[in-house]
Amino acid sequence: MIRVVLVDDQAMVRQGLRMILEAEPSLTVVGEAGDGREALELVPRARPDVVLMDVRMPRMDGIEACAQIRADATDDTPYVLMLTTFDLEDYVYAALRAGASGFLLKDAPAEQLVMAIEVVARGDALLAPQVTRLLIEEVARRPTPEPVPGLDRLTERELEVLRLMSRGMSNSEIAAALYLGEATIKTHVGRVLTKLNARDRVQAVVAAYDSGLVAPGTAER
Repeated sequence: MIRVVLVDDQAMVRQGLRMILEAEPSLTVVGEAGDGREALELVPRARPDVVLMDVRMPRMDGIEACAQIRADATDDTPYVLMLTTFDLEDYVYAALRAGASGFLLKDAPAEQLVMAIEVVARGDALLAPQVTRLLIEEVARRPTPEPVPGLDRLTERELEVLRLMSRGMSNSEIAAALYLGEATIKTHVGRVLTKLNARDRVQAVVAAYDSGLVAPGTAER
């Protein structure tokens, strides 16, 4: 059972999301909050696996709340899936740097919402091609790459896995691309996260863009 907290300043939106999620036997909504501050108070009590977080809210927006939830993350820290009706370009990079595991538009079909929560709950990133393109465009505007501690410790295979992660590929897709077992890929991903001191695979992907490992125009699927 995946435990979910809903964070949105519109009660009707939360009600609609709750109806969708509680129709799924694998999901349960364990709490609701109307803004980021309420979310920070609720999460330690509700102990969710995933926080479904609106981007723009009064008092504290979703990006700041995400950053505080994911700061000093442990195995018990919930993953954050950002939900928005707004154009992603202004928010996607900041949210991913804050530790969000992905983005979803509020008008996404119910089955896509459920799938996204399941993906994020497994610790995978929901990096759709649209989000990947926006990351590339953001990096392309930067004059020089940023140094990333730990990148020089990655083996050639780990660098290859990180490049494929940066294309938004899941472990199973990476395994198929490299003709390796999925368990082997999971091990490689774990080593990449450890060496980069990354909270999750999204933070590792952001590091790949920051460092210039993934060149603009080469990472789209």
